[in-house]
Amino acid sequence: MLIIAGHITVDPEDREDYLRGCADIVEQARKAEGCLDFSLSADLVDPERIDIYERWESDAHLATFRAEGVFEDQASRIHSASVYKYRVSGVEAP
Repeated sequence: MLIIAGHITVDPEDREDYLRGCADIVEQARKAEGCLDFSLSADLVDPERIDIYERWESDAHLATFRAEGVFEDQASRIHSASVYKYRVSGVEAP
C-alpha cells in the first residue's frame, strides 16, 4: 500500500475556490481502481495551506490515475508543494 501525504500552498484568498475546483478530481480518484482514500482539505491554522492525503493499493494504480495529470489552471495556482510517497508494509487496527 502507498500513502501520499503532505501539503500545497496557494493564495489565502484563493484557497476555497481552489478546493471547490478540485471536487471533480477527488470524486474521480475515489472511484479509480486501487484508490483506498483521497482527500484534500483546508488546513485549520494556515490560510495558505491545503492538506493532501491519499491511499493507493499499488504504484500501478497510482500511476494510472496520475497519467490523467493536473489541470493547468490548478498547477499555476500552487505556490509550493511538500508531498511525499510512503510505502506501507503492514497495517493493523489500533
